[in-house]
Amino acid sequence: MSIFSNILARIFPPSHPAVVASSPAASAAPATSGAAPAQPAAPAATSAAPAPAAQPVDVESVISKMPGAASLNWKTSIVDLLKVLGLDSGLEARKQLAHELGYGGNTQDSAAMNIWLHQEVVAKLAANGGKVPESMKA
Repeated sequence: MSIFSNILARIFPPSHPAVVASSPAASAAPATSGAAPAQPAAPAATSAAPAPAAQPVDVESVISKMPGAASLNWKTSIVDLLKVLGLDSGLEARKQLAHELGYGGNTQDSAAMNIWLHQEVVAKLAANGGKVPESMKA
């Protein structure tokens, strides 16, 4: 499971579409099947009614209730955000997350990478159905 998938899983409920889509079972199912699908996915998606949108997840509320959140600066620091979520916040883990999210800068400049990572994670949380306070957005 990717680091960003772990972030989603710690903040969003297990049934949230963003978590379900990033789970190993969801991504591995088509790859493990040796047969081609009987029908293309696009026509099936257009013939069915769209799935109801998931309720937005109040990211700030969820994280604020986690142990250690009150004593860490997770609203602006990727290191502190990862710590509150109980994930590896070490440099190698952050470099891996930067790679996953498409960071184009120099990973040796950890300060610039960290700022970018926090902004990108916040943006991706919002894009996946997270309600993120304006104060956390870039």
